[in-house]
Amino acid sequence: MASLLLPGGRALALEPFCVMAIVNVTPDSFYAPSRRRALDEALAASLAAVAAGAAVIDLGGESTRPGAEYVGLEEELERVIPAVEALRRESAIPISVDTRKAEVARLALAAGADLVNDVSALGDPAMAGVAAAAGAGLVLMHMKGQPTTMQDAPSYDDCPAEVRDFLAAAASRALSAGVAPASIALDPGIGFGKRLEDNLALLSRLDVVAALGYPLLVGLSRKSFVGALTGRPPEGRLAGSLGAACAAHARGGRIFRVHDVAETRDALALYVASLSGHPGLETGRKDG
Repeated sequence: MASLLLPGGRALALEPFCVMAIVNVTPDSFYAPSRRRALDEALAASLAAVAAGAAVIDLGGESTRPGAEYVGLEEELERVIPAVEALRRESAIPISVDTRKAEVARLALAAGADLVNDVSALGDPAMAGVAAAAGAGLVLMHMKGQPTTMQDAPSYDDCPAEVRDFLAAAASRALSAGVAPASIALDPGIGFGKRLEDNLALLSRLDVVAALGYPLLVGLSRKSFVGALTGRPPEGRLAGSLGAACAAHARGGRIFRVHDVAETRDALALYVASLSGHPGLETGRKDG
């Protein structure tokens, strides 16, 4: 699909790619420079990402890094809703809320968000109904277990096939709850309950998941599998992340959730232009 349907008939353009900027309103996300605990810092980071060419801002109030502890509803609301409201006052940029909680999603959408990024793939049974009622975009991600336990000896017989089947079932539940097919995107959950070999299998066979026919979001930015391959800490994983993004695009990835907006746009623009043989491809968002 060339776009993702958002509320009010707007559409997020996905071709040739779409860059989603990570803005964590948290004190404990794995990549320290992405933490924007204060409201003014979160707003400044969001507007800087817009200026750098982000097509959508992903605001999150609960870290889902390996081992992260659960954040209660009230605390997550206190972190996220003011950030959504502040950004909506300043910009028309599509806003995604990164949450597992239907109530956070409901209030964030009411405050001006357009998209729910649900790493639990409807772990909260009310989530699909909330998205459907708002006409919101909905990202469904594969994760084995919970953030606190997901890296405790995960195993697969065929990781890409198992991820595909899981996401197909989640999409079916969303459709049954009234979410429009054009509003659904899928995320294979690289780094979420997966070993290095599982992450590489997903990256090399991402087309298996893309074959379901929904847009694919990939979160590769500075993750531990990049560090495992390069021997670098999160601060030194930009080059590896850009290489992974180009590999993901080749196999169907279209939405790239990243810490480094301008660098990712540049890398993907050069990659796409090298394949097409001409410059000037449009990127970013469209309102339709």
